[in-house]
Amino acid sequence: MLRLSLKRRRSLLPYLFLGPGMLWLLIFFAIPLINQGSVSLMTGNPEQGYTLQWHFSTYTQALSDYGTQFGRSVLFAGIATVLCLIIAFPLAYFMAYKAGRWKNFMLLLIVLPFFTSYVLRTVSWQLILNDNGWVVHRFQDIGLLSGNGRLLATTPAVIAGITYNFLPFMALPLFVSLEKIDRCLIEAATDLYANRATAFRRVTLPLALPGIFAGSLLTFIPACGDFINAALLGTPKQYMIGNVIQSKFLNILDYPTAAALSFILMSAILIGILIYARLLGTRSLTEAAL
Repeated sequence: MLRLSLKRRRSLLPYLFLGPGMLWLLIFFAIPLINQGSVSLMTGNPEQGYTLQWHFSTYTQALSDYGTQFGRSVLFAGIATVLCLIIAFPLAYFMAYKAGRWKNFMLLLIVLPFFTSYVLRTVSWQLILNDNGWVVHRFQDIGLLSGNGRLLATTPAVIAGITYNFLPFMALPLFVSLEKIDRCLIEAATDLYANRATAFRRVTLPLALPGIFAGSLLTFIPACGDFINAALLGTPKQYMIGNVIQSKFLNILDYPTAAALSFILMSAILIGILIYARLLGTRSLTEAAL
C-alpha cells in the first residue's frame, strides 16, 4: 500500500479542501459557460435549429441593436449603487458605533426582506407607488408631482426598486468593515488634535474602503443584469439588458443573440471591476483589510 510522507500529505491537503468547490464550479459554471459561448457563435432559427458556424458578427450586431439597453442598465445600476451607499453608510456606521444592544435587532431588520420572495417584494412597490396610493397623493400635495403625475411605470420607480432590493448587499459589508476598525485609531487621531470630521476622513473612511468596494460590487453586478424591477415597475422604455436577454431566451428563442448579449454584459462588468479596483487601489484595500 502506497504511503505518503507527512510533508506530501500536508502539501496535498489544500487541494483536498479545494476539490469540492472546484468540482462545483466546473460542473455548474465552467461547462455551462463554454456551452453558452458555443451557442453565441451559432446561426439558424428555432424551427430548423441552430448550428455552430463561428458567427462572430452576432456580437457586433447584438451590441449595435441593444446598445441603448446596455447603457440604461449601467446607468440604472450605477445610480442605485450610489444611492445604496448613501443610505447604507450612515446606517452601518450607526450600527457599528452607536446601536449598542440594538445592533443584532437592526441586523435582523436588514436581512428580514430576504425571507420574502424577490418578486413579491418588487410587486409590493407597485402598491406603494400606485397612482391612487398615499405616496403619489402626498407628492402631489407638496408640489413634487403635478395633478396627473405618476411614479409607477417611470425611471425613478425602477431605480427605487433596484435600490430597495439590493440595499442589504451594500449595508452588510459596510457594517462588517466598520465594526473591524480599532476604536483606538480614532481616539489617537483626536488626541493628535484632529476634529471628528478629519478623523472620519483620514481614518474611518480609508479603513472602510474594503466594505465600500465589496458592497459596491455586490450591488452593481446583480443590478446590471436585473430585469424584475424594470418589468414590474417600468415600461418597455425602461427595459434593461436583462429584459432583452430574458425575452430572447424564453420568448423569441433567439439563443445566439441572447448568449452573445450575456457574454458582452459579463465582459463589460469584468472590465468595470478591474478599473474600479485600480481607481480605489487594490494595495490600499488589502492594507486596510489587515
